[in-house]
Amino acid sequence: MSSTGSLRRTERAPLSAAFTRDGVATAIAALLFTVIIVSFRPFQPAGAELTGDGGDIVNQLGFGSLGAVSIFSLMAFAEPRVVRSLLSPSWLLMLGFFMLSVVMATDPASAMRAASFTLIGILTMATILVLPRDAEAFSSVIIFTACMVMGLSYVGLFVFPNEALHTVNSTEPEHAGLWRGVFTHKNIAGPIMACFSFAGLYLFRRGRRKAGIAIFCAAMIFMFHTGSKTTAGLVPFSVLIVMFPSLMGMRLGTPILFALAIIATAVGTLGIVFLPPVKHLATVYFPDLTYTGRTTLWEFAGSMLAKKPWTGYGYESFWGTPLLLNQDQPFDRPWDIRTIVHGHDGYLDIAVLMGIPALCVAVYTFLIAPMRDYMRIPLRKENIYLGDFFMMVVLFTALNAFLESFFFHRGDPVWLFFVLGVLGLRQVSLRPIPARDRS
Repeated sequence: MSSTGSLRRTERAPLSAAFTRDGVATAIAALLFTVIIVSFRPFQPAGAELTGDGGDIVNQLGFGSLGAVSIFSLMAFAEPRVVRSLLSPSWLLMLGFFMLSVVMATDPASAMRAASFTLIGILTMATILVLPRDAEAFSSVIIFTACMVMGLSYVGLFVFPNEALHTVNSTEPEHAGLWRGVFTHKNIAGPIMACFSFAGLYLFRRGRRKAGIAIFCAAMIFMFHTGSKTTAGLVPFSVLIVMFPSLMGMRLGTPILFALAIIATAVGTLGIVFLPPVKHLATVYFPDLTYTGRTTLWEFAGSMLAKKPWTGYGYESFWGTPLLLNQDQPFDRPWDIRTIVHGHDGYLDIAVLMGIPALCVAVYTFLIAPMRDYMRIPLRKENIYLGDFFMMVVLFTALNAFLESFFFHRGDPVWLFFVLGVLGLRQVSLRPIPARDRS
């Protein structure tokens, strides 16, 4: 951090300040964040996904480099105490179940290649959190990443319109005209822009008002053009649940509202399939409530889970595999489960791939632990602002996971933001975040 011994000589930070140890660490964090969110194949809707057989050399080299840079940066720039603080028994247990599902996969070698991308993604997000020395450095990381990601996405609308927009020639012509930017689908672009809008609010609250307003407005405009009604509704909901109790001096209200929102959403989605009383009420009062056919997927996944409740089917060993390709497709089923790549519910997919015990650990690690960490945040301005930002990200993505599936999904940007939020809440709850005025 800056020295206060000679304010007259440090009123204006020289260019060389960017090449200090802290400046280099901040720059590495910004580059890591930008690269992993943009991915190594931007503007390639068909090719940006990591191939199932691990044969994409670009992604192999790219993620391998990210892992190497992250490890080097942790060893060279990070404080060991801060790095150790991110480790928790629940995360270690969760990763243990994850690796067990890899071992139990129908093709362990292929699953291990895919899992390596997931592990590198988690490592990279942890590195991004611990490299910045203070709140000002982390703000710089956010500003750089948001400007690069949104800038590329907006430029792509004009330079690469067939890739940055859904078109009538895409696999989902009904989405023609909707924006997706550098991402593979509007359902990824929308949530990422939502997370950047939360970042804009964070920057505005801690004094970076011009950058905060610009990022918030740009993110919201792009998000609305993705056509995601769920995302558009969850953004103000998440902001309200986190900000209102805090502004009223009742921070304990946020975890309570968080828990109520998760429970209500779980009952309103999976509950109409697996809870008989709720299913009966939905049939009577909301007979057309299927979440665009998702209830069919959930019913099928539930019936298959009943056959392997303890271990699941293994990582990358259920959706889109020969196990389902050989299934019969009833004529009255809204979706053909043989062509589905995930179950459109992250929590159910964890159970199907890893088993119900793993789901229980995930509920604690991904939902209960963040609420506990939020309640433990020191009542310091920088901790509160950063904790509120991470809480918005976690709440939004956790609710979104009831309709989409991204948990442990390799380099999925929504999953990476979720990891950032969960690990970030742990970090701000365990140590004071240093504040530094801009020079």
